This record gives sequence, structure tokens and C-alpha cells, in this order.
Amino acid sequence: MRNQTDYYNQQFNTRAMVPDHPAIFTRWAQDSSRVRRTTLGLFDLAYGEASGERLDFFPATRSGSPLLVYIHGGWWRSFDKSDFSFIAPAYTRAGVNVALLNYTLAPQATLADITLQQLRALAWLYRNAHKYDFDPHRIVVSGHSAGGHLSAMLMTALWPVYGGDLPPDLVRAGVLLSGLYDLEPVRQADYVNLDLKLTPASANVLSPVLMAPSHPAPFITAVGGQESDEFKRQNSLIGQAWQANFAGDIALPDANHMTICDAFATPGDALFEATRKLIADLA
Repeated sequence: MRNQTDYYNQQFNTRAMVPDHPAIFTRWAQDSSRVRRTTLGLFDLAYGEASGERLDFFPATRSGSPLLVYIHGGWWRSFDKSDFSFIAPAYTRAGVNVALLNYTLAPQATLADITLQQLRALAWLYRNAHKYDFDPHRIVVSGHSAGGHLSAMLMTALWPVYGGDLPPDLVRAGVLLSGLYDLEPVRQADYVNLDLKLTPASANVLSPVLMAPSHPAPFITAVGGQESDEFKRQNSLIGQAWQANFAGDIALPDANHMTICDAFATPGDALFEATRKLIADLA
């Protein structure tokens, strides 16, 4: 139905809803470039064979510290891990290693392919924990928008089925930011689905809200108070669906779909502090 398509196109057009998004993207790029010049990091580590299967690793100074994995958004079709290097320093200073994941962007890869790439990345990180000196028993996944979806999918993964050497609780906690957990509305938005090519069947198979977490890992959610009704609905939906694991929603009344990433990276902000506590509680 055209009316429904128009509605979801409007609800999901995040750039139109944030008129100053070009300035935000420029600031992210400048800050991230500065971080890569001035902060110790290992860049473009290959976790698979495809060119998109790369990650950046920012080490904490303390041996055996936890690992925060961050998956970027961009409707699964834009941005790069390097655009989000600015997130890492606040966490590494707090004693947390940070891994920023890339994936092959749509339409070159399907959403199912992208999801499998993220499973491959997490398995690679777990298997290489000794090499990069982090605690494999304290891996926390986080992601924004499309990355929130992928993080939620990782929380449903049956890790021992994926790899016999992997523990069921490989992901110990999650931070889901402005994520997409019910993909049927995404399928109806031709603004997005032109590249994703979701069908009713694939939208169901890839909707975290229709699955269950694979083990009782706590997670927190957040959505900006300035975001669309549909993003707010999606945010509430995952908390309700996974209530047994839900550790709380962080209110960000002044944030929009872009500035929530700044809140995530800023010490003293409620979102950063809630994330840091979630990680610390795993000790």
C-alpha cells in the first residue's frame, strides 16, 4: 500500500530528520581521523576473506580487560568503521578494549550475508583473544541503527552450533542503540529496501524480535527523544520481547538519530556511564 510505504519512507529517512547531519558527519570524520593519528590502534585486521571483512582494534592499557565491539549503522549500505574511531578513546581510557567492525555493504551483500559476516567477526575475536590480550569471557556487543540490528542478531546466535570451540555465552552483554528489530516495516520502505531486497520471508527470518536471545545476557537500549515514532517503537519492542534479559532503557530526550552516537562516546553522559557499568558488572 502506497500510504504505508510513504509513511515508512518518512519514518526511516533519518538524514531528512536531522538537517545538520552533514556537519555531524564532518565532525565525526575529523575526530576519527585525529584518533587514528594519535591513538594506538591496529587497523584493517582481516577476520575473513572478503574485502569488507575487516576490523579495527583499540587496546586498553590493562592486560586482560573486557572487549566492547561496535557495529556501525548506515542502513547496512553506507559508512565505514573508520568513521567511528572517535568512539574508542573514552572506553580505552576506562580500561575497555574496543573493536570496530566492518562488513560488505548492501547491495553487494545481502542482509543474511552481512549477519553471517558479523558472526565470523565475533568468532575470530574470541579465537584471537590471547593474541590481542583481552578477556574472551567479557565480550560486549554494541551497535547503532543497522548496527543495533546486527548486535541483536549476535545475541541470538547459537555459538556452539556455529563453531564447536565457541561457548554459548560468547556475547556476555549488549548495548542496542536506535536499532531495527522488526524488519517488516523496513521491507515496506522502498527508500531502504531498494538495496536490501527483503522479502516477507527474509524479513521474518532476520528480525531479532521474532527470535529469543541464546542465553541470559543483559542488554540496555536507547533511542533519541528527537527520533521518529517508528524508531521509538522498535526500541520499545525489543525491550518487551526480551524482557527477561532487559537491563533498562537509557532516556536521551535531547538526542537525535545521529547525536546518540556522541552520547555513547562521551564520559559523563548517561549512555556512556550505563555502558561502562554494564561492562564493569561482568567482572
